[in-house]
Amino acid sequence: MTAPARIVAVAGAVDLLRRLRATHGSLMMHQSGGCCDGSAPMCYPAGEFIVGDRDVLVGLLDLRLGVGELPTDLPDGADAVPVWISGPQFAVWKHTQLVLDVVPGRGSGFSLEAPEGMRFLSRARAFDPAEIEALAAEKLVTGEEWERGERPTPPIEPQVVAEAAEACPVPTGRRES
Repeated sequence: MTAPARIVAVAGAVDLLRRLRATHGSLMMHQSGGCCDGSAPMCYPAGEFIVGDRDVLVGLLDLRLGVGELPTDLPDGADAVPVWISGPQFAVWKHTQLVLDVVPGRGSGFSLEAPEGMRFLSRARAFDPAEIEALAAEKLVTGEEWERGERPTPPIEPQVVAEAAEACPVPTGRRES
């Protein structure tokens, strides 16, 4: 089995990233580990957040892609939005696929979407045992390795989904008989 992507994004989140890119240029994201703004995906102009040597690249969101499309290569420049998470937080979340979504509301004061009336939201889907095994064989890219020019391999599955439920089924609260 080939390893699944560690991150997928809902089309609305990708659309918001494209709007933010038009205003702010190249972007980056960091999955916050808490503190002032809780645990939330934070969006910054590229280079405005210092990525630590042990931070882990969750993936590169490709702003060239639409729902269900596969890239032929890695995005670069303003088409690439690296998504980072701290090493200790990654250790806790490594068994899940991060699903980047967007919902109405006020974003964090530090994140670029704050004035947009929307906020980024992390959802997660637990990997199954076969996916976990495949991911264990994948090389992670840390902040230190990124600075040396290392990059991940392009994803082999679509990175953009129409709705969060496609990547992360949402419980309905109803029991089926």
